[in-house]
Amino acid sequence: MDILEGELEALTGFDKEMRAHALPIWFESLVGVDWALLHISPVYYGFGVPKGDGSAVVVVPGFLGADVYLYELYLWLSRIGYKPYLSNIGWNADCLNTLTDKLFHTIEHAYEETGRPVNLIGHSLGGVLSRSAATQDPHIVESVITLGSPFRGVRSHPHVIELAERIRKRIFRKTDKSEYPQCYTGHCHCNAVSALHNYLPKKVRQTAIYTKSDGIVDWQNCRSRFEENNFEVTGTHIGLVYNFQVYKLIANRLAGLER
Repeated sequence: MDILEGELEALTGFDKEMRAHALPIWFESLVGVDWALLHISPVYYGFGVPKGDGSAVVVVPGFLGADVYLYELYLWLSRIGYKPYLSNIGWNADCLNTLTDKLFHTIEHAYEETGRPVNLIGHSLGGVLSRSAATQDPHIVESVITLGSPFRGVRSHPHVIELAERIRKRIFRKTDKSEYPQCYTGHCHCNAVSALHNYLPKKVRQTAIYTKSDGIVDWQNCRSRFEENNFEVTGTHIGLVYNFQVYKLIANRLAGLER
């Protein structure tokens, strides 16, 4: 028997609607504190964390971001013994299916180059893209680590919702609306969005890192339904990519360590 859409939503916890939510967006101005604390932490210099095994790690930027702001994380991953890759998806402000296809090219390249399944680290919307890619092709993905990623549905600050609507209009100015009329919404039937309705395969290790002081997205939608995969840190949403607590968690989880 086919599962009705409402029943599927209840099973997976994925909310198709983009909802405005009052959040302390002003708190994001403290991102510099996250950056400063990272640079005085021993973790940043590779102390007190397990060393990498040379496996591939692809870092994926969030909404309206590009690879350049993840360069700090990229260099650190190399420093502790991994082979990092930038996503090469360009500006994260496009059709999710288009962005995921670009991400697949990078994942496949990393897989072929290292001969091993790839680890993905996605910030915000980048984590949503990472989970979608891993669900669609799990045999080339080892793990997915999400940093403040609303993979259970977007409840975000009204300003962010407004920006998302502008991006949607921009997409339709350059593409045909007929194939995916619900593009850039949770109702789209493209491969990228459809994959979000499914759980990640068990073989793919997952980690969901979030902060309750997130000023961009509702932290509750950034948590897995499986409690053992969830890890809370303090800090800003933007600063999750510069957060020393996050870096330590990343090192431990990439090494396969439990809590």
